Amino acid sequence: MPKPVRISLDAMGGDHGPSIVIPGAALALERHPDLRFLMFGNEAIVAPLLNAHPKLKEATELRHTDMAIAMDEKPSQAIRMGRGKSSMWRAVQAVRDGEADAAVSAGNTGALMATAKVCLKTMAHIERPAIAAMWPTTRGESIVLDVGATIGADAGHLVDMAIMGAAMARIVFDLERPTVGLLNVGTEEIKGIEAVKEAGRILKESNLPNIDYRGFVEGDDIGKGTVDVVVTEGFTGNIALKTAEGTAKQIGQYLRSAMSRTLMAKIGYLFAKQAFNALKDKMDPRKVNGGVFLGLEGVVVKSHGGTDDLGFASAIDVAYDMAHFELMNTIRSMLEHDPVGQTA
Repeated sequence: MPKPVRISLDAMGGDHGPSIVIPGAALALERHPDLRFLMFGNEAIVAPLLNAHPKLKEATELRHTDMAIAMDEKPSQAIRMGRGKSSMWRAVQAVRDGEADAAVSAGNTGALMATAKVCLKTMAHIERPAIAAMWPTTRGESIVLDVGATIGADAGHLVDMAIMGAAMARIVFDLERPTVGLLNVGTEEIKGIEAVKEAGRILKESNLPNIDYRGFVEGDDIGKGTVDVVVTEGFTGNIALKTAEGTAKQIGQYLRSAMSRTLMAKIGYLFAKQAFNALKDKMDPRKVNGGVFLGLEGVVVKSHGGTDDLGFASAIDVAYDMAHFELMNTIRSMLEHDPVGQTA
């Protein structure tokens, strides 16, 4: 019998808290029967919702916490007030203490990153963690990082992210040598800021065994799926992510408006309904929900705060894969060849 994958959940995080977390966990359990949950939250609120899902209740240990981190809480306040007692902190702490293989929270991103950095610490030679997100493309999916953990990056940080993103891609896409590109304003080697050009030089000359470095990629290459892993710093990555999400919503609104404008358009929609449903499914952000915090001594996954149960289940799916296929061991193995870490 396979070893259970243990996931700790911040039941109080996000815009909707346990009303989304619990049905989301129930969905994830249906897909992965070997899941076991350690859930942190207000027992008076969580327990009645948990009782409505007998199979989930059987697979869950609920631990009471009085405190939840608000979505507008400053990271420093989240650490100061929530250390050792908030549902977010204790979910992450369970990973540190070996009680869980990964933690999932839909809470405040800044607070979760600060909590994870203080509680778990960063890996050796990794100065700053990054958030890696799955990105739908015309070829399937790619990984993009950093999508908002830190602002700015030097060449060493970009190289570290390339290695960690490739480690994640090996697990998610089952590839021996994922293709990696650095996001830039052009594909020519003379273009871009010095940090990006220097990172490109290091990756090219290092010829790392588990990375197929393809050089610079541009913004439109993300959607094309030109490479398996796109590397950029957090400011640019977060803007790209939010722009893509907004564009997807905009296109959806355009289509709904166009299909209801005239009788002929409505008739045409009926004939093309299956194709439109396929497009809607492909563009559904809930299917690719879950940003992985890379560079920490443990697996933490951030769910979108406003998602529904399907989206939260997707975030748990990501955590399951990272734990089940041993992301941490893969990253550690690949960092042994890190040209930046070897000279640090």
